[in-house]
Amino acid sequence: MTDLKERALAYHELPRPGKLSVESSKPCATQAELSLAYTPGVAEPVREIARDPENAYRYTNKGNLVAVVTDGTAILGLGNLGPLASKPVMEGKAVLFKRFANVDVFDIEVQAPSTEAFIETVVHIAPTFGGINLEDIGAPQCFEIEQALKARLDIPVFHDDQHGTAIVMCAGLLNALEVQGKKVDEIRLVCLGAGAAGLACMKLLIAMGGRKEHMTLVDSKGVIHTGRSDLNPYKQEFARDTPIRTLAEAMAGADVFIGVSGPDLVTQDMVRSMAPRPILFAMANPDPEILPAEAHAARDDVLMATGRSDYPNQVNNVLGFPYIFRGALDARAKAITQPMMIAAARALAALAKEPVPAEVLRAYGLERLGFGRDYILPKPFDPRLLERIPPAVAAAAGEA
Repeated sequence: MTDLKERALAYHELPRPGKLSVESSKPCATQAELSLAYTPGVAEPVREIARDPENAYRYTNKGNLVAVVTDGTAILGLGNLGPLASKPVMEGKAVLFKRFANVDVFDIEVQAPSTEAFIETVVHIAPTFGGINLEDIGAPQCFEIEQALKARLDIPVFHDDQHGTAIVMCAGLLNALEVQGKKVDEIRLVCLGAGAAGLACMKLLIAMGGRKEHMTLVDSKGVIHTGRSDLNPYKQEFARDTPIRTLAEAMAGADVFIGVSGPDLVTQDMVRSMAPRPILFAMANPDPEILPAEAHAARDDVLMATGRSDYPNQVNNVLGFPYIFRGALDARAKAITQPMMIAAARALAALAKEPVPAEVLRAYGLERLGFGRDYILPKPFDPRLLERIPPAVAAAAGEA
């Protein structure tokens, strides 16, 4: 761990601090070029944009520029450490946008005294951007923020902790169900974690054929049931009329476990109590709800996924957000809709069933890889992601 800490700090500090820089996309080496880049030539696109705001997409980088915005209230698994501490994560998000989908990003860390102030700040800066990616914002405020911004802005607003997680999880789960011989409308499912990610995962899964009456959500106080008086409106939507109160009780006979909570919360006995051919998506980072070795030791028919890259079946948001925004920007979409999310999930799931290119095998030091229990999602460095996901998203945007 010390070695990782030292390498990570050196990576971020050297040879120059941070992970981002701004580079000019046009030459500016002569007097003539300077006169075009700035005064007097710059007046011409100014006039054109004033005449028709849509011309901003023609003469500026607005159409390929996304704001990654946070208040730092829910940084990874580290909690509320404030906006400044979140900047390395936001810069990292920008690197992924650029590396995987050639989308430019400004990271924006907002010190807002209230939810309303945060919303107003984003509304006021929105003209600069072609899209807004909300990141690392605590629940339930994140729901209010996203809803307000979607209503007030005419560019895509996307909370990746919610919808990015849901899209990749649903893609993986569709394939896991196929491998395990189960149907999405028949499974009994337990979701541990009822914050932004958990609730979004359940909503998208319902839109893709899952049944709410078969879903049991569990938070830090136990099963979310109709007898509880401490539920916010977002959790209340999933409250069940049930005598089940604990995670252990909920896991008995369940087909699927979805974890977006914390480490070591699922025991081997819980895994043993599940239905035949169970599916476990233990996605807490960096330490999952149960380690794959423990789950496989408890059952030899388990299909296991985590959020980590050092185990098979990583549920990684980088499979989603760069390509979803690429598709939305290419389509000049004014919002990222549920049909666009479903299109992304289905395209992602379909790609995992195709033969894996040799360059992907080399990147991961593998001799072979094929659809099955240890490969239900494409690898992040698969170049076909850029070919498949954005067109599917753009097509769904055009159908809206």
